[in-house]
Amino acid sequence: MSTQSRPAVLNLIGNTPLIEVTRLDTGPCQLFLKLESQNPGGSIKDRVGLWMIEAAEKDGRLKPGGTIIEATAGNTGLGLALVAQAKGYRIILVVPDKMSTEKILHLKALGAEVRITRSDVCKGHPEYYQDYAARLAAEIPGAFFADQFNNPANPAAHEQSTAPEIWTQSGHAVDAIVVGIGSSGTLTGLTHFFRHASPQTEFILADPVGSVLAGFINHRRIGAVGSWAVEGIGEDFIPPIADLTGIRKAYAITDEESFGTARALLRSEGILGGSSTGTLLAAALRYCREQTEPKRVVTFVCDTGTRYLSKVYNDNWMVDQGLLGRPVYGDLRDVISRRYEDGAVVSVSPQDTLQTAFQRMRYADVSQLPVIDAGHIIGIIDESDLLLRVQASTSHFKDEVLTAMTDALETLAPDAGLDALQRTLERGLVAIIAAKTKFYGLITRFDLINHLRKQYS
Repeated sequence: MSTQSRPAVLNLIGNTPLIEVTRLDTGPCQLFLKLESQNPGGSIKDRVGLWMIEAAEKDGRLKPGGTIIEATAGNTGLGLALVAQAKGYRIILVVPDKMSTEKILHLKALGAEVRITRSDVCKGHPEYYQDYAARLAAEIPGAFFADQFNNPANPAAHEQSTAPEIWTQSGHAVDAIVVGIGSSGTLTGLTHFFRHASPQTEFILADPVGSVLAGFINHRRIGAVGSWAVEGIGEDFIPPIADLTGIRKAYAITDEESFGTARALLRSEGILGGSSTGTLLAAALRYCREQTEPKRVVTFVCDTGTRYLSKVYNDNWMVDQGLLGRPVYGDLRDVISRRYEDGAVVSVSPQDTLQTAFQRMRYADVSQLPVIDAGHIIGIIDESDLLLRVQASTSHFKDEVLTAMTDALETLAPDAGLDALQRTLERGLVAIIAAKTKFYGLITRFDLINHLRKQYS
């Protein structure tokens, strides 16, 4: 594609702001955030997508009408898809199944073909996302496998754009940079630049607990691989293009701290970042608070938090994952996913219409709703009740919930125990947890499975 016809949106990639953190405790240090969320595709990986595609165009690996294939935890895929859509290429992306719904929808909206594979397998397994993508690339004639983990254009994007921007914006004064590692392109590119521009600049690794990278940096050994919910950083191997020589220290950050720190960033600074941003910021804050002398520290808002609204910023999802604390009672109330006292129960009143009941079921992705009157549960309405009522005539959507709900309720007291709960669920019922006139919430089979999963993990 000629320079004259280069899509204008690609000129918006890079030159992102660098701003100071002012409302979090940074110890004696100044902490600055490079807002990569301000790229047009919403993440730092827009740079990588552009550099890899244009490098492949220049050397002939990617020809007009070609197909781009990549394995990605989301953001590299979005960067590639943005550039591919602008330049008219077909793109197929292989993504692990822990990716947020927002990312997948964004990819599809850009025209990408998305193949979802398992996130619980390691390199060498046929369902491992990188091996899956490599296999696809070998099967499709003329396909270009972007292969961010081995592609030199990945670190080049950061050596030639991200690093010089930080150096200029900081006034040539950077004592430490806190980074995460996915493909390691950011770290390697920054390391190469600062090795010449500012050899005294330290690199600090922020790594999710479960990844092997922090252990390798701190103890020079690769430990057991775990699992983590943070997307985009952390690995079960050392990426081939990784230059780890500049890293002075590594922090292993739990999912709970990562997600909590991302939420704290929004509340304190008004900056909406994703889960990996929470990991980087948590490590940066630890580093800053440990210092005894002032330092100028830089880290990244890797991507926008708008693609994690269903996860990081969803209280219900956070509770389900055990990442957000709530009162523990030691009885069946602990099994309830959506507690009435927390305002988390989607319900209807007896005077609401069946149309309203249907809309709320669809919105909340549930098949039944409690019917609440003056704070008390007086009935249950489920999809079968609705269907029975409206299949004869759709005019019944205007009828009140009172006319279709089930009011012969069986309830369980909070102290009834798991055996009583299982007997109720085995009869195909939803368990209603209530004591006298006080309603606590509903328990489905899925709620019980999730409760047992959290105990296992």
